[in-house]
Order: sequence, then structure tokens, then C-alpha cells
Amino acid sequence: MFEQMMLSAWSEGLRNKPSLPLRVELWDGRQLEFSSEAPRVTIRVPDRAALRYLRSPSLYNLGRAYVEGAIDIKGRAADIISVGNSLAASMDKGRSRLVEVLRRNVPHTRQSDAEAIRYHYDVSNDFYAAWLDPAMVYSCAYFEEGSEDLATAQQKKIDHILRKIDLRPGQTLLDIGCGWGALVLRAAQAFGARCVGITLSENQALLARERVARAGLTGQVEIRLQDYRDVEGQFERITSVGMFEHIGVQHLPAYFSRINALLAPDGVVMNHGITTANVDNSATPYGGGEFIGQYVFPQGELAHLSTVVRAMQEGGLEVRDVENLRRHYAKTCAIWTENFESRAEHIRKLTDEKRFRIWHVYLAGCAYAFAHGRISLYQIVCGKAEGNVERLPWSRRYMYPS
Repeated sequence: MFEQMMLSAWSEGLRNKPSLPLRVELWDGRQLEFSSEAPRVTIRVPDRAALRYLRSPSLYNLGRAYVEGAIDIKGRAADIISVGNSLAASMDKGRSRLVEVLRRNVPHTRQSDAEAIRYHYDVSNDFYAAWLDPAMVYSCAYFEEGSEDLATAQQKKIDHILRKIDLRPGQTLLDIGCGWGALVLRAAQAFGARCVGITLSENQALLARERVARAGLTGQVEIRLQDYRDVEGQFERITSVGMFEHIGVQHLPAYFSRINALLAPDGVVMNHGITTANVDNSATPYGGGEFIGQYVFPQGELAHLSTVVRAMQEGGLEVRDVENLRRHYAKTCAIWTENFESRAEHIRKLTDEKRFRIWHVYLAGCAYAFAHGRISLYQIVCGKAEGNVERLPWSRRYMYPS
């Protein structure tokens, strides 16, 4: 009786909201629809116990139920995320804020950071290769014209970064969080730099070293399995692409201070990373951040742009150029989502069903969040606050090919 009353109240509440192209199939054969148009998403509830996820349909609860197999959801990932956001719009935000505070009290030790990175990146290289571009660049692409294919846009992104830091032949470059080595390979081959790439992922390091060897660049590029806190020496150029999201908001000043210590006196650093639209550094709404924290990026945190700039300054770095690539990341994630869905049968053979479901909704969720301005992506070029700025170009013209 209680379940029936709860279900009736829930369905009535949905009918009072804007039309949803959703069908809910219950264990007893009943079907509920909430729009006159054909459903684009179907939620199958196999038993009464699963109703608790619909009682409070936050993105976390819905995502958790799907990932853990408590419910089944059918439809294109983009439609699933859109309907899920509509369902979650009326949730109580208090719990998510509490979870956010608790997560921020987790210490970021070398061991815990390495474990978090291995959880996310050491699924398998074949898994990532199934939906990334051939160079396996796992970060925001740069669609200079807006019509490029993914591989071209990723190559343009790397060149855009290397031109922004004014990389020159013979200079030393440190790439913090080098992934599978695409940036350091390009920096050595096309710009003549001497590069060190560091990662905490054993799978990434192994493949990156193989790629360096195949390219004949062993004497010019070194790939290390190393924490950024353990790097010694100084580098004329430093890049960090899609890595600082793992640092933790409270540790950002120390992170940038360490980069400052590794940067040569007249050096240039560029940080390319995701930020939240929330000035209080809280996660994305409706439980999306909570889902990502548990299932995708353990210990990952996003900071607002203002927090990042302040942390850079506290670390002794001067911000010299800022570019927003939010739309570019929305497009990148949308392409990744399409790749993932079009190759779903193959990808299912590369991992277990739970991880498949995690990534199925995660990629589409990111595309939605970027498209709707909940998160963004900034490239920030910095140098030492006391550096010799007279050596810098007077305009941004040097960043673009003639």
C-alpha cells in the first residue's frame, strides 16, 4: 500500500512538470508515460525495492541505481542525461552540499592520489582507444573552425598549447599528467623540445614509452611514473593538461607553488583544466558531482576560475592569458559519447557491465554539463610573478599560425 501511494504521488508530481519523453515500466507490467510524444527514454523498475531511487531522483541516485543494476535505462545517452536532469531538478540540494564538504576533508597523499589515478585510467588502454582519437588525447579538443573531426581538433589543441607557451627548439618541457604521451611527442617532433612527461598511471606510462621508442625519440623524451611533488630540477616550459582536477581545491596553492619552483626564471607554464561555475567551488547540481566522485574520479574536485587564479597568485605565479574553451569541451564530450555508443558492443568486451554503465552516462553527462554552463574549461598561461616580462611578446599574435 505504501509503495502504491508513493508511486502515485511521484507520478502525479512528474505530470505537473514540463513534458518528459519518458516511460517507466514497472515489475507488474504497468507502464507510466509523461508526454504525448514517443518516449525517448525507458526506465525499467524490476521490483518494489528499486522505487526508493525514484522517490529522490537525484543524478546520483539515478546513476547509482543504473550502474549497480537496480534499474535498467534504455535510450541514447544524451536523452538519458536530459531526462535525468529534469527528474533531478526538484531534489533537495542539502545532501549533496554535505557530501561535498565531507569529500573536501579527504587528504591527498601520494598513495591516495596514485590509487585514484589508477582507478580511473588503468581500465585498459584498449578501452580508451575504442572511443578516443587515434593519438588517444583524453582532454578538451580545439575546434578552430568548428567543423574539424576529433583527430584534427585534438592535434590543433596540442599545437595551440605549444604555441601559447612559445615553445622553441632545445627548450626543456615538463608535462604534468602526460597521459599516453601525445603532447610530449608533438613537442619533440614538431617543436624540437627536450621533454619529460610524468603520470601516475602504469598503463599510460607503458604505452607512452612504446610510442616514444617507435618514434625514435628515446633520447629526447622521457616518460616517468612519478608524482609531481617528487620532480626535481627546473624547466623552461611546463604544461598541465586535464590533471589539476585531481589535486583538491585546498591543495591548489601548494600545487602552483611547486610548479613555480620547477619553472625556470623566465619560463612559461600553461594550466588546462576544468572548473565549476559555482563561486563557492561546490560540485555540479542535482547530485552529478556526487556520482562522479564515487564512480568516476575518486577525490576529484573542481574549483571556480576565481579560486584558480587566486591559488596561482598565492603560488607565486602571474596570470598572463586566459581562454575559455567550454563550448569546445561540450563538443568533444558529445563526440566521445557518440563514439562510445556506436562501439558499445566492442567496448562491452573490454570491461565489465558496471564500468560500461558508468562511462555510458558519465560521458554524456559531461557533454550536458559543459553545454549548459555548469562546468567550464580554461587554459591559463602563467609565469613567475617576478619574472622578466620584457622578454614576452607584446601581443597574442604569436599564438596563432601566420
